[in-house]
Amino acid sequence: MNPGNVHPPRPDADGASPADTLAFERMLSAVLAELGNVPAERMRDAITGALRRMIDFLDFDRSTVLEFGASDGEVEVVCSVARDDIEPFPGDGSFTASIPWLLGELRAGRLVALASPLDDLPKEAAVEAEYCRRIGLRSHIGIPMIVGGRITGAIGFSAFHRARAWPAELVARLTILGGVFAELIARSRRDVELVAALAEIGRLKERLEAENVYLRQAVRTTSRRVLMSHSPRFNEVLDEVRQVAATNSTVLLQGETGTGKEVLAELIHNSSGRKDRPMVKVSCAALPASLIEAELFGREKGAYTGALARQSGRFEIADQSTIFLDEVGELPLELQSKLLRVLQDGRFERLGAARTIEVDVRVIAATNRDLAQAVGEGRFREDLYYRLNVFPIVVPPLRERRADIPLLAWEFVQEFSVAMGKPIERIADASMVALQAYPWPGNVRELRNLIERAMILARGPTLHIALGRSPLRAPPNAPTGTLEEAERAHIVQALERVGWRIRGPGGAAEVLCMKPTTLESRMKKLGVQRPGRQRA
Repeated sequence: MNPGNVHPPRPDADGASPADTLAFERMLSAVLAELGNVPAERMRDAITGALRRMIDFLDFDRSTVLEFGASDGEVEVVCSVARDDIEPFPGDGSFTASIPWLLGELRAGRLVALASPLDDLPKEAAVEAEYCRRIGLRSHIGIPMIVGGRITGAIGFSAFHRARAWPAELVARLTILGGVFAELIARSRRDVELVAALAEIGRLKERLEAENVYLRQAVRTTSRRVLMSHSPRFNEVLDEVRQVAATNSTVLLQGETGTGKEVLAELIHNSSGRKDRPMVKVSCAALPASLIEAELFGREKGAYTGALARQSGRFEIADQSTIFLDEVGELPLELQSKLLRVLQDGRFERLGAARTIEVDVRVIAATNRDLAQAVGEGRFREDLYYRLNVFPIVVPPLRERRADIPLLAWEFVQEFSVAMGKPIERIADASMVALQAYPWPGNVRELRNLIERAMILARGPTLHIALGRSPLRAPPNAPTGTLEEAERAHIVQALERVGWRIRGPGGAAEVLCMKPTTLESRMKKLGVQRPGRQRA
């Protein structure tokens, strides 16, 4: 602002002197030079400073730069400056209802110069006339801003204290200024988009690297698996799995340790619409409480001592895929609320970050604990339990699906035969009987480990499997006593079920997957006789 009543030279005045015009040209050149290399983050400040210099030099009262969006209703105030005694231009978008005709003209690329708005506005601009009357506007000029032949916005100058003329020389120079503003805004937008694109590329690169690391680990730990069953109970489970796989519903797999819950989770994922991306697995029991939050939700660099780099969490890696939370009952209580939020709205924050991340993840959880009991004891959140328990599947223990033991045993034999280079033609009959009589407290996992040990010791084409007394307590309702006692009880149970018929369809030998001669030999060795008969 100029001191006192001294006004600067005005090149818009009639008969402006060469000195006035030269001073304006120098000022305008200085402004344009300063705008030439402005970085994107300083775009608004640079335009605001230039507008202040212009209204001070030309003795205008207010100046505003608008940016047009894709639709007619999208208009953004990039910046606006006004003298202290003039009301600022509204930046909330409410002005669009007050100047519809003016905005339409500017969008059409037509300059609007109003020396006296109430006299110069056409009849169809009645809304603008009322607006000018209400705010006391004496003169105004609106100039479209064009970049690459496209109208991107407009620049306006307003006078409230006295009417102003708009000579062609001044309009030409203000149009040049508007063009420079338009280029600066466009360059700033491109820079912002480039930064965002580079950040997205970095995020995708980071995610791809994380997925590659995860896949390399998964390949090392995933074995060949066949999901076939002779057990009616387990076939019911497989039917449930097939039904829920096509949905995005949360699944809760419940069952004793080693029953194959992870295998079922893989089947659900591989049968779903998310199968093209890898399923991400997390063992909630294998990680210390201090690290599991960063493992699940990620961390920023410096989030805690030792966090030397940013790390994506498993939920972020599993976006558009499935996450398998094994032993979810072991999740610390303080993290259960964060998991609940992800289940509810797919949002979370990395450890040490304020930015919210949104993901689309299907959750499959597994536990060998009674979560309902844990809720009653205050060790598990009730609301999280109901969020997880959308589609519960109870996986039966191996002792309740003994018909599958020969199938599983041969699957593991073939797996280790390839890995160890040991061809196996048959499993000894006595070993198979013993496998079917065993209580299996460790379920399928224990069976696999037992087969692996036997394969290591194998010296010929027939596999002999030595079972000892399990070091673990047998599960409830499982056979107890020595191995021979368990084997004898199992054979007697099968014989009683078929009326002590050994041979033929439906006979005990078929039920036990044994040759009749082998069964008779085992019966003789174990002293198994039909009631009422004496040993020969």
